[in-house]
Amino acid sequence: MTKTKGRVTLPSENNFLEETKDLMSRWGADALRDSDGTKLDDAIKDLDAKIYTTYFVARGANEFALQHLDEAQQLFLSSDYVVATETSLTIHFLEGFLLEQIKPDTIHDPKVWWQVYDRTTNTVVSTDLWTVDKSSNTVTIQKTTPFHEYSVNFLSYMIWDPTQMYNHITNDWGDKDKEIPFDVRQPHSYQFMRDSLIEFLETNPKTDVVRFTTFFYHFTLFFNDKRKEKFVDWFGYGSSVSPAALDAFEKERGYRLVAEDFIMGRTYNSTFCTPTQKYRDYIDFQQQFVAQQAKELVDIVHSYNREAVMFLGDNWIGTEPYGKYFASIGLDGVVGSVGGGATLRLIADIPHVKYTEGRFLPYFFPDTFFEGNDQAIIDEALTNWVGARRALLRKPLHRIGYGGYPSLAYKFPKFVDLIASITEEFREILDHIENAKPLSKFKVAILNDWGSLRTWQAFMVAHALHYKQIYSYLGVLESLSGMDMEVVFLSFDDILEGIPEDIDVIINAGDANTAFSGGNRWDNPALLTTIRKWVHDGHGLIGIGEPSAYEKGGRYFQLADILGVERERGFTLSTDKYFETPLDAHFITEDLQGCMNFGEQINNIYATHAQTEIAHMENENVVVSSHQYGKGRGVYLMGLPYSFDNTRILLRSIYYASGKENSLKRYFVSNPKCEINVYPSSGKVVIVNNTAEVQTTDVYDGSGTLQTLTLQGSEIKWGDLNEETITYNS
Repeated sequence: MTKTKGRVTLPSENNFLEETKDLMSRWGADALRDSDGTKLDDAIKDLDAKIYTTYFVARGANEFALQHLDEAQQLFLSSDYVVATETSLTIHFLEGFLLEQIKPDTIHDPKVWWQVYDRTTNTVVSTDLWTVDKSSNTVTIQKTTPFHEYSVNFLSYMIWDPTQMYNHITNDWGDKDKEIPFDVRQPHSYQFMRDSLIEFLETNPKTDVVRFTTFFYHFTLFFNDKRKEKFVDWFGYGSSVSPAALDAFEKERGYRLVAEDFIMGRTYNSTFCTPTQKYRDYIDFQQQFVAQQAKELVDIVHSYNREAVMFLGDNWIGTEPYGKYFASIGLDGVVGSVGGGATLRLIADIPHVKYTEGRFLPYFFPDTFFEGNDQAIIDEALTNWVGARRALLRKPLHRIGYGGYPSLAYKFPKFVDLIASITEEFREILDHIENAKPLSKFKVAILNDWGSLRTWQAFMVAHALHYKQIYSYLGVLESLSGMDMEVVFLSFDDILEGIPEDIDVIINAGDANTAFSGGNRWDNPALLTTIRKWVHDGHGLIGIGEPSAYEKGGRYFQLADILGVERERGFTLSTDKYFETPLDAHFITEDLQGCMNFGEQINNIYATHAQTEIAHMENENVVVSSHQYGKGRGVYLMGLPYSFDNTRILLRSIYYASGKENSLKRYFVSNPKCEINVYPSSGKVVIVNNTAEVQTTDVYDGSGTLQTLTLQGSEIKWGDLNEETITYNS
């Protein structure tokens, strides 16, 4: 194969010139970048490559930050809940926090900005009844009710940037400065931000691309007193608050927000909480501010004829790439970390930029690249690539890259060889399909409270990290990311305005009362009747976990009439339930080999109708079922962790819900570990083996005629489309 070049960004570092040249040649890199903690010397910048330079807008300038500590970024925090045993109580409100990161704000009057809560009655304690002792970081409350719980909502400064803190601790950076993030909403910080960028552009003529990492406000992340993560929400706006922001909000929106609007009973408005109108207003308000300020910086960069890209992470809060203000920023590109298929689509689908770039795993950090870990490194890199590749074949990134210390990775020659083959394959994929729209057999909508604002971001706590409570749902997105379907994200408000005519199937998934299942959104007859009529007219609804769950009117699943299943909550135990016999076979589970992994069990799911088709039961719970509803169908799945079998179950569920199961075997592969994509405009077809082992599969073309193919581990096989038949390349 002729080696090609381009579309790859390589991290480098000082005193790594010859090795950088070697890696550039072997990986075909045409861009070089620094990282948080590394710099490029001039000799490296003079190589034949585009130079990306990491740029921190609101940190990395401690001399300025220390002179303006009153402009440090802020967040509201809650103390532990403490039980009063007498009629007065003293709470050490900083207990459990990392004091290297958090400093209480007593510059602004605590009586104005702080709150004390009786959490047993969930009422605010009058400011007359509590006092703050700055020297001991305590709040003393008078006239407490014995054996009620109390807590303090306090405003704090953030005196260590969370990402630098994580990197500092992980990489043991010793006495390196702890960078203080400053708030560009404040006057000195705003001017410093602009002046610093201009100075940077004047003094760094070899920088071609300013890589903003990112803009102003970090997602909510704070550590505990053991230097471990205490709270993380990749979507959290908690670290964007300040008295200045809240005053401006009140002036613009006409009402005032208080600490509890952000604390929300210590949920900190996580992305799983059904967003209140106040929170929606606030994040909209901050998005406008961030977009306006970011545009100013991007315009400055462009005035120097440089490109401006944004790293999707760290201080990305307020940018919302799928939000209504993002386009106005005018960025050239977005770079993000790829943890799998869903995170790849999260980056690749971003509109209004010239290019997208994915940073693949593993990071070249010492916690991975250490002696004796060779095979684990290879496995992580290959799993990451193959898992993301199936999504890449649906919506390609324009570029890929890696991050960290290349001097560590260079010590592992088999890893270097593997990345050489990956980068080559990436370029080959783009050569075939970059501008070709893949065939989509259905248009599927994910329905939740966030809608398109959080496209490909449902069910995530901290990017692609695993949590027991979400993996049963994340698998839905991961499966869809590489499936031959068009996927959109709708909110409940979108549904109320009318379901788009081209939607074939709606999926509602999640635990009860979360923003993803919908919670009290289901207390709306207009929503229920709209969906019922739509399904009755011939469309499909797939419910996963606790879909449409809201206790009302003798229903828990408000759309149980469509789904044909309900959850017993203990209130109707006296009502007998007879429908518990699974069918001998069902279209949805036809390819399932062995037991189904449905993730976390949801107890007491039962069939409500004799007509409910039970495809799979376990422990007396319905796991997979379907139900005819007028001309349409409902399908219920208990959970769907990502796996090849579950991806096939979801694929078949979509066909069945749409009533089009007879058309399944058109451009179809029989082996669930393989997938097919068709590109009519370019006349290309691709079959991929998503495993490291050899796989044999029947491949059905557009007319339903099959051929049997054998693919080597991870092989990608291209073919040419001739009307409905396929000719495979040798």
